[in-house]
Amino acid sequence: MNRRTSLLLLLLALVSSWTLSAATPARPNVLLLMSDDLAATLGCYDHPVAKTPHLDALAKRGVQFDRAYCQFPHCNPSRASMMSGLRPNTTRVTDNGDNLYQNLPDVMTLPHHFREQGYATARCGKIFHLGVPTGAESMDDPKAWHFGLPFRDERPYPATRASEVKVKAGKKQGLPWQETTGPDNNMVDGQFAERAVDWMEKRDAAKPFFLAVGFHRPHLPLVAPAKYFDLYPLNSITLPEAPEDDESDIPLPARNGAVPGYALTSSPEQRRAAIRAYLACVSYMDAQAGVVLEALKRLGLEENTIVVFSGDHGWHLGEHGLWHKRSLFEESARVPFIIAAPGTKGAGKRSSSLVELLDVYPTLCDLAGVRAPDVLQGKSLRPVLEDPGVSIHDSAFTQARRGKEAEYWGRTVRTNRWRCTEWDEGRNGIELYDHNVDPHEYKNLAEDPQHAAVLKELRALLAEKLPPIEVVKK
Repeated sequence: MNRRTSLLLLLLALVSSWTLSAATPARPNVLLLMSDDLAATLGCYDHPVAKTPHLDALAKRGVQFDRAYCQFPHCNPSRASMMSGLRPNTTRVTDNGDNLYQNLPDVMTLPHHFREQGYATARCGKIFHLGVPTGAESMDDPKAWHFGLPFRDERPYPATRASEVKVKAGKKQGLPWQETTGPDNNMVDGQFAERAVDWMEKRDAAKPFFLAVGFHRPHLPLVAPAKYFDLYPLNSITLPEAPEDDESDIPLPARNGAVPGYALTSSPEQRRAAIRAYLACVSYMDAQAGVVLEALKRLGLEENTIVVFSGDHGWHLGEHGLWHKRSLFEESARVPFIIAAPGTKGAGKRSSSLVELLDVYPTLCDLAGVRAPDVLQGKSLRPVLEDPGVSIHDSAFTQARRGKEAEYWGRTVRTNRWRCTEWDEGRNGIELYDHNVDPHEYKNLAEDPQHAAVLKELRALLAEKLPPIEVVKK
């Protein structure tokens, strides 16, 4: 073979290689955005006053899930379930002191799995449960990240601006809040957003990335820069309406006051001020999400990046007299949830399909072309992303613990029409709500003989899917 022929063959090989490379798209990046203690208080979820332009824009280019549910409305249990793809019955993480890795030493979490598949992985903020002050990070997965920005205690807060609201809900009343001065990056969420952008700019471009950004707000205390409070004049804030006898047919474990410190007993003006502060924190969080999303676009990464936004659980703002999480009502179990996956056909639409946070892990594996571990207990949402009218679940399940010593164990199932809740397998109460006529779950139908058949069916489903959780002895 002469020199000219050898050069020709080499050129043909290079052209073939370039053609194959051009025809094979790069593996997609993953950007996971999470917000702590966020109810469905976003503009895209039809909240009457919430101002969240950046997440609203994300919903317009993705699929917004209107019926998404966490598996345990408490920070550590919910995140342990979502990031492992396993129900709380399997993780046995039921409070903020339980350790997923002690309970399941061989667990393969979502970011760890992507790291094993060749992804560059980074965390800014709270993805797994991270304690404060700095150093209490035992719930983070040490094998998950190439880079993990420590979660720090931001107190004392920056200087406070005097508020038009003269009364403030103090610590004993459950919802402390504060307006601060200075720029957004005086607080940790602004810093998380900046560090996430910095990491994207300096990352190893030869690898696809899995970047998780966990915003602290609107978690208590409700602190945000004053300009976000200015978005919500106090006279624009209304209190939730409820029947005067709202608690008359609700079992004791579900009632206001069943969890100490989670009831707000202050004046109507203080309660409205607390709602205003919560919404200010939501808008502040939205702005930080916008910083990351805008950088994604500026860096030319948007077209090859799967973006997931979710809360870890919901939050009560006075519904049923509750002002916290850890209930099994709709407001606590439901989460805002958006997926923008390039190339899927459902972009820009809303889905009423029932989904669970368990579905995040298998969905991201499916979209990224990564094999999902066989032990996962959720389902890929790809069919819904292609056609938002499709349903892959007939029901969604959530569990909780309430009481002075967390002695009441609750489990609930949500179907398209019904919510059925049991406390201690029914020994301490049963609830049944018809969402077709009672979307706020004010009328408990568990004792109504007309609904005995559906109650029996749903209770059997709860017993099958959610057997009692084995308590881990500490």
